[in-house]
Amino acid sequence: MKNLLDYTLDELGVWLKENGESAFRAKQVFSWIYKGVWNFDGMKNIPKSLKEKLNENFDILIPEIVESFKSSDDNTRKLLLALNDGNLIECVIMQYKHGNTICISTQVGCRMGCKFCASTIDGRVRNLTSGEILSQIMVAQKELGERISNIVLMGSGEPLDNYDNVIKFLREVNAEYGFNIGQRHITLSTCGLVPKIYELADEGMTITLAISLHAFNDTKRREIMPIANKYSIKEILDACEYYIEKTNRRVTFEYSLVKDVNDSKEDAKALGQLLKGMLCHVNLIPVNEVKENSFKRSSDKTIETFAEILKDKGIEATVRREMGSDINAACGQLRRSYIKSHS
Repeated sequence: MKNLLDYTLDELGVWLKENGESAFRAKQVFSWIYKGVWNFDGMKNIPKSLKEKLNENFDILIPEIVESFKSSDDNTRKLLLALNDGNLIECVIMQYKHGNTICISTQVGCRMGCKFCASTIDGRVRNLTSGEILSQIMVAQKELGERISNIVLMGSGEPLDNYDNVIKFLREVNAEYGFNIGQRHITLSTCGLVPKIYELADEGMTITLAISLHAFNDTKRREIMPIANKYSIKEILDACEYYIEKTNRRVTFEYSLVKDVNDSKEDAKALGQLLKGMLCHVNLIPVNEVKENSFKRSSDKTIETFAEILKDKGIEATVRREMGSDINAACGQLRRSYIKSHS
């Protein structure tokens, strides 16, 4: 059985024609799915004979909510989801005045090995399909009872390490017959797979590219991010310049501040110098302290000083609000603690 959510409208239309049905039925089927009807028998304007064919050939695989947490200090929810094969992923819903944002996963686990991230500790189990990525939004909207208007691909997994499925998802989520979420409301975060950044730039999309930088030089970056052994910061910045040139979009650089590792005034000055003149924005992230490593969060004063130095260098910088810290809302934390407690 195939997961219907892995099909585009055109692909389902082709299948229908090949199976003696009218292609226009594809739009009707998807219309029901996006209204939250996740079984063919509930699709009222679909003929009985077609429902039978669909039931014989397709599943609509929606992940099951295993656990749901709502933070006490803000409007953040974290969902632990079980996929059809029993693997677990997680997504985070953040409610702002300007709309609802979802942070979604693109892989079960991750193989990038970044030292401060919980989702990579046990490596990558497998890639998610485009439909499995999409279904996280379906579940979240139903749980929330409100529309999701912004997406960040910043949950478990490296999106560019699952390139084809992620690109298919990006086109689907933007489609008029689906969620119709504008590309400018979508951010893709990568640790810096240079060849894939060039590929993404050539896709003709206008999504926001976010780079997990976390250091101003290769020596420091290699200490916390193994990918830095493969691609230098210069190679990443060259790829970013190409992305800016092709899309006319500002690039975001994410910088997790770790006490006594990369949070000194000298670090801030060097980072400001490195990014000078680039169409970019720096998102400073107070590191999430996880049991599996010794990284400590920088003090509020240190974070404030770091941001001020960047601004003095002409670099736009903001400090990310720490949302959902009481519910393990950072990458991979919930999945990992659940697996440990049930093993």
